[in-house]
Amino acid sequence: MDPVSDNSPGQKLPFKGRIAGIDFGTVRIGIAISDPSQTIGSPLEVFTRRTPELDRQHFVQLVQTEQLVGFVVGLPVHMSGDASAKSDQAIEFGTWLSGVTSLPVDYIDERYTTAMAREVLNQTGLSGKKRKAMLDKLAAQIILSSWLERR
Repeated sequence: MDPVSDNSPGQKLPFKGRIAGIDFGTVRIGIAISDPSQTIGSPLEVFTRRTPELDRQHFVQLVQTEQLVGFVVGLPVHMSGDASAKSDQAIEFGTWLSGVTSLPVDYIDERYTTAMAREVLNQTGLSGKKRKAMLDKLAAQIILSSWLERR
């Protein structure tokens, strides 16, 4: 199944419990989290990747601490909607994430999320350094919120 063209988001994920939204990056990963009723998403953190083992420990701990029931990973697709090399990396990451946490993962088209996050942050009056620190987790919130709305 092609995650980009899946018309029914979340069919693998429970309808109750906290979901984490993931803005995948090879260096930094933005993470947002929903409330248990899956109504709203809030930015949580930006995780800087280290080693596979330290990354695994972080996500296993995140699942336990936040009582997660699943993940939504943003897929960076081309403007045409076709998958990209980065999409393949995000799917590979989602497969890894599901394997290390034993939780289901869903995917959603993340076109425009970083641009939307930049626009929001530009209006905040925060310094450039603070805006950059917020960008990935705000993008993750937009990914998660989009998924929650589509569901």
